[in-house]
Amino acid sequence: MKYIPRIILMLAIPALLFALPWWTLVGATSSGAAFWAGTAVFVLGYLALPASMFLGHGPAQSDAASIVGDTLLGVMWVVFTWSVIGNIAGLGLLAAGVDDPARSRIVAAGVLAVSAVLVAYGIFEARRIPRVRELEVPIRGLGAALDGLRMVVITDTHYAALDRLRWSERVVDVVNALNPDIACHAGDLADGSVAKRHAQVDPLGKVEAPLGRFYITGNHEYFGDAQGWVDHMASLGWQPMLNRHETVTRGGDKLIMAGINDPTGTSLPGHGPDLKAALTGADPGAPVVLLAHQPRQVADASAAGVALQISGHTHGGQIWPFHYLVRLEQPVVAGLSRHGDTQLYTSRGTGFWGPQLRVFAPSEITVLTLRTA
Repeated sequence: MKYIPRIILMLAIPALLFALPWWTLVGATSSGAAFWAGTAVFVLGYLALPASMFLGHGPAQSDAASIVGDTLLGVMWVVFTWSVIGNIAGLGLLAAGVDDPARSRIVAAGVLAVSAVLVAYGIFEARRIPRVRELEVPIRGLGAALDGLRMVVITDTHYAALDRLRWSERVVDVVNALNPDIACHAGDLADGSVAKRHAQVDPLGKVEAPLGRFYITGNHEYFGDAQGWVDHMASLGWQPMLNRHETVTRGGDKLIMAGINDPTGTSLPGHGPDLKAALTGADPGAPVVLLAHQPRQVADASAAGVALQISGHTHGGQIWPFHYLVRLEQPVVAGLSRHGDTQLYTSRGTGFWGPQLRVFAPSEITVLTLRTA
């Protein structure tokens, strides 16, 4: 009985995603053989989405199924979104005196054309090497010897069913070309086990950052083998920041690099976030830069006097207009923001989760140059 609500949800969401596009592209525009052929395509899609998502992300962990399900989910989100917009535009055509069937066919053609263009653009945007985003961040209490320190941030790489080994190697090349003093990975490293995904992750071992390479867990690590990924990143020379800190020193000045686990870590003994433990023993006179996967963790960071929190998780919404839903859970979707005396930088992410699409939410490799405030 406990699985019934989950099954209903798995069927209800695809029904919502497929029903309006079906009406927009088929139901309101066609009849006879075209109507039945179009309906059959939508019914097959409706059945394929939950089946492939279950086979791909359930116990079977089928990579082929996850690619099909994730891609279908992303495409239908785009088509659903523009079906909503198209039908609103159709009301304008109605007010202008355009009658059916011309009105419905104009709407359908517009929805189909825009969706096709955005899906193609979204795939290109998701699979490209991320753009570099650079900004300076003033840090109160930062010593003069640390002024100009360069932190390169990657996050949400989500190495998964699609083999992105070459992409991973090129990301590392970009990171090294930026000459980071410190490199950070802010979580959601991979989806799947170390055995299945390590080849895509291994190039990260070639990242060069003389003052340290720091990694924290995201929520997706806890959907799989979190401890395995922690151990693997350590074997690649990255320092897993599991509720702990390191002191970075240059020219006698100090910076505290701290990291806390994702809130999802409470599912694994000893892995819940603990900012107090992370800062225990830290020099109270040195500014703190905190890696915390989710932006909403900034509430605790602000209370603890953290100077800068670096987060990911949101993907900037990934596929417009999903960022409006993200904003219901997180205080920020992307960019630099201030929360009391604490600054928060939220990356749009370096990779993508699930659907290989990014629409109006480009990926990024971020360079944060710390400046003495």
